[in-house]
Amino acid sequence: MKLLHRNVPLLSVAQALMMSCNSLIVATAALVGYNLAIDKSLATLPLAVQFVAVMCTSIPAAMVMEKIGRKAAFLIACGFGVGGGVLTSTAIINGNFWLFVCGTALIGIFNGFGNYYRFTAADSVELAYKSKAVSYTMLGGVVAAVAGPTLARMSREWIGDAEFAGSYMAIIFIYLASFAVLSFLHIEDKGSRRSAKKEGGRPIKEIVSQAEYIVALICGTLGYAIMSFVMTATPLAMDQAAFLFADTAIVIQWHVMAMFAPSFFTGTLILRFGVLRIMFIGAVFGILCIAINLLGVSFSHFLMSLIFLGLSWNFLFVGATTLLTETYESSERNKAQAVNDFVIFSTVSVGSLSSGALQNAFGWKTVNLGAIPFLLIIFLAIAWLKRHRNARSE
Repeated sequence: MKLLHRNVPLLSVAQALMMSCNSLIVATAALVGYNLAIDKSLATLPLAVQFVAVMCTSIPAAMVMEKIGRKAAFLIACGFGVGGGVLTSTAIINGNFWLFVCGTALIGIFNGFGNYYRFTAADSVELAYKSKAVSYTMLGGVVAAVAGPTLARMSREWIGDAEFAGSYMAIIFIYLASFAVLSFLHIEDKGSRRSAKKEGGRPIKEIVSQAEYIVALICGTLGYAIMSFVMTATPLAMDQAAFLFADTAIVIQWHVMAMFAPSFFTGTLILRFGVLRIMFIGAVFGILCIAINLLGVSFSHFLMSLIFLGLSWNFLFVGATTLLTETYESSERNKAQAVNDFVIFSTVSVGSLSSGALQNAFGWKTVNLGAIPFLLIIFLAIAWLKRHRNARSE
């Protein structure tokens, strides 16, 4: 509990800073890409490349953390974030699309390390407090819901004719602030690193073949991919529907708020009702999001659907993370977590890139229809695990 009081608040602040940058990028990257790219179908490529970078970093990040410890790895990662801010702002000023893509890749590398904040929080506490530790860490995103889109809106025209260059210059200072916050972490991972080297744990094949691991992976992966798929296309859809950027920023702001505000109580709900029920409700929220988007394209439709999309992501992602932490021992955590995040962000990167292409070629309705089969897979996975657990207890 001592580390819950010390590390979790720090990780929550670090999460807030990381997600503030991410929500700013979500609100602006597709628009910047559209302005800079000659081929407009590549508008969402910068965001997709960011997720590809997260994917490619997931396993190396786990290896680095096992070698030098999580705190040192997090601090080194901040350098990639700063570099990403420098490249993206420079790219916008010079009108260079591919430099902008390179900049988002560096930010993706930072996020590849930062995505371990939630696992670090869970690994800092006893089993009974893991869901709350994950949930409290994710609370940092509530700040991001306000800070990211607001900063994007305020800094949009800071630098002459280079729209959003000021926004990406501002994130340099956010990553520097992350470095300062993370420097206060106290992570007792030397013993676990020695234990991992000595014991090694079970083979990764045995870990990932567990029913709980499979369902955690499916729900975490598809829940995140659906959220990214719909969210990435939203700024483009709203722009094509003749909404002002201020309207888009408000929608993204409420979406990010819905992603993280439930973390005040998600952990408690999981403890009370069980992780499978909470993930099931998350999938129901996803269906509501798609249904609203298919009913119309007014501001209210975009706002309500993105709120339900955020709620869906929170219940599925926090639930899946909690379920995953039940499937491995301390000596196995790095490889178990690395495989999970590698699969998640492989899928998310494909979703981000394809959403822009689908939006350009076929429109908003097709984007939303494309998410329905994956929600059905989530429902089936949850039902399968529930039946598997019932059979196991008989």
